[in-house]
Amino acid sequence: MAVRRVVPNIQIRPEAVEASREFYGRLGLEGVMDHGWILTLASPAAPAAQLSLMTRDATAPVVPDLSVEVDDVDAAYAAVRESGAEIVHPLRDEEWGVRRFFVRAPDGRVVNVLGHR
Repeated sequence: MAVRRVVPNIQIRPEAVEASREFYGRLGLEGVMDHGWILTLASPAAPAAQLSLMTRDATAPVVPDLSVEVDDVDAAYAAVRESGAEIVHPLRDEEWGVRRFFVRAPDGRVVNVLGHR
């Protein structure tokens, strides 16, 4: 299993989305995905350099602290379950084209582990 990218997720209030888009735009980040509840910004020069702004999560009970995209999410899920870590959101296919689950890291942070379908 290989990691493709790691993206910090910042929870923001809905009324702060546009101001945040403008703020991070001044730092060189542009919108690459916007589902209404999540806005992902990336550097045009280094597209894997990303930041997601989230007002909520559409299908999960919490907003994750970070997202880790892997090439084999099923293998990651098996490894995490075998370790005994807390699964916060079960493995599932989402309507926006990802397969994902949330796990609680030992430091208490919630990690969204995903793969694109």
